[in-house]
Amino acid sequence: MTDEITVFTGSGNPEFAQRMCDLLGVELSPTNITRFSNDCIQVQLRANCRRKDVYIVQPLVPPVQENLVELLLMLDAARGASANHITAVIPHYAYARSDKKDASRISIGAKLVADMLSAAGATRVITMTLHSEQVHGFFNVPVDHLTAVKELAAAFSEDDLSDTVVVSPDFGYAKVASEFARRLDLPVAAGSKRRMADDKVIIDRIVGDVEGKKVIIIDDEVATAGSMIELIQKLREEGVSDISIATTHGLFTGKAVERLNAEPDIARIVSTDTVPLTAERTPERLQVRSVAPLFAEAVRRHNCGESVSSLFSDEPTYG
Repeated sequence: MTDEITVFTGSGNPEFAQRMCDLLGVELSPTNITRFSNDCIQVQLRANCRRKDVYIVQPLVPPVQENLVELLLMLDAARGASANHITAVIPHYAYARSDKKDASRISIGAKLVADMLSAAGATRVITMTLHSEQVHGFFNVPVDHLTAVKELAAAFSEDDLSDTVVVSPDFGYAKVASEFARRLDLPVAAGSKRRMADDKVIIDRIVGDVEGKKVIIIDDEVATAGSMIELIQKLREEGVSDISIATTHGLFTGKAVERLNAEPDIARIVSTDTVPLTAERTPERLQVRSVAPLFAEAVRRHNCGESVSSLFSDEPTYG
């Protein structure tokens, strides 16, 4: 396998790519990224790609546009170097939130970026926890859509979960919340949410019994934390006694850290490492669970022609 796989990474999260390579037992191949005087980016893949299975690891994290262009150029470079297969490994696909036309004259960015990836040379995409299920269908190439539910649930499996309820921020995420709750043998509640703007929502009520309970809120991502704080305030009105948060993509942008740190009811926040964190974007009480083993196992199974979907029911090879 090691003779067939070549892994490159851009600037998005090289530490994550290195963790994957360590688990796979392959070297992380070097990439040279430079910038011309006119501000254009140039990418050079500095390892042989001919007839190789090439995996390019690049989350679409801030600065999103810079990282997206790097990824597109790396895909194009691998195609020009006669790679056998080219897989874009995108732990966080930021444009997934732009998945519908909910206002006049706007672009459906999730579909446009998916088209750009295949046009640049990607023959497969491996990603995790897209904002909505329909985004999977926007791609013109096969997609392995991984989930962090098992890893997030493991973070709570040793806790005393008596009188605990899993809470979905809205009905759209209730299916994932139900899977998370099933793994912990817990009931589920959901918020009735209306989105007013990117960082502003109104939660009318909580559907389900949460009075006097401990709750675990699960969501796909936390960006500015505006929606999360609104939900926490509504739960507080319902008389919850303890709040934990589980999220796949901990972006913690804008005033998120300040907002979360100001909430004394939050016992802890559990996130994964799909998004690299800085000291300024790390809230108190945060625990990070690595999903690099999941991505490494998905790459191994893809390279060996094994099922990736069974990864979430089988015992993992890496851990």
